[in-house]
Parts: sequence; C-alpha cells; structure tokens
Amino acid sequence: MTEFIRPLQIRWSDLDANFHLRHSVYYDWGAYCRMEFLNAHGLTPSAMQQLGIGPILFREECTFRREILMGDEVQIKLAVIRGRKDYSRWSIQHQVFKNDNVLCATLTVDGAWIGIKERRLVTPPEQVWHVFEQMPKGEGFEWQ
Repeated sequence: MTEFIRPLQIRWSDLDANFHLRHSVYYDWGAYCRMEFLNAHGLTPSAMQQLGIGPILFREECTFRREILMGDEVQIKLAVIRGRKDYSRWSIQHQVFKNDNVLCATLTVDGAWIGIKERRLVTPPEQVWHVFEQMPKGEGFEWQ
C-alpha cells in the first residue's frame, strides 16, 4: 500500500481558548487513524479479542508545526517507521495536513502487543503480521 489517508472533521469541542485545535485532539486523531487502518484490514476489536491480544503504547509524541482552525480541511496519514520482523514492537508515524497539503503536526507512537489474559507483552499471531505488512512504510523505515 502506498498511502493510508483519512479525512478529519473539526468539532467545536476540539478547539481551545485560542480557537485553534486542542493539543489532545491530535492524539485522538492518531488513535482513530490507527484503528481505521486495522479495521480496514480485518484486525477489528472483535478479531483482537478472539486472538487474545491488544495494542499498547509505550510512547506518544507530537510535534506541532502549524495551527489548525475551525473551517480548515484536515487529513491524517499513517505509516509504520520501525518494527521488529514479527511486529511484536513497532513505531507508527502520523502526519496531519490541512488545506493545500500544509503539514501541521507529526505524531509518533511506539507500541507493542499485550496478551489480554496474561497481561504481559506477547508476539502477535501471524494474522497480525500480515496486516502490518500491508501498512505503508514511512521514509527511512527500519527493522529493529
């Protein structure tokens, strides 16, 4: 897959006292985009529950470049930038763009899989590897 991009909608409740996007909305959009990708490739919450796994995050960091205001047309893009060969650990980067492809923010998350019964890190089943193999690779992608 070359790109995975989703349009976003700005709600009044997404704005802060300066009338631009609240910082925490970027993190919510990242989670939305990741789940959209997983759902689109069959790794739904129900499928994860049946597999006995769930994604967890170790780190979530956002670099803000341009403000987003009510009325801006916004999109978010997803790409895996780092991963172990079995995708037991991974890093995903999101880029948030507005209007004419203006980069507004870059969100990076480092994550892994937890066994929902064991409550410890696990190597995901092969089904998960196939989904992650379909994820666009970011610039400078590297295996860990």
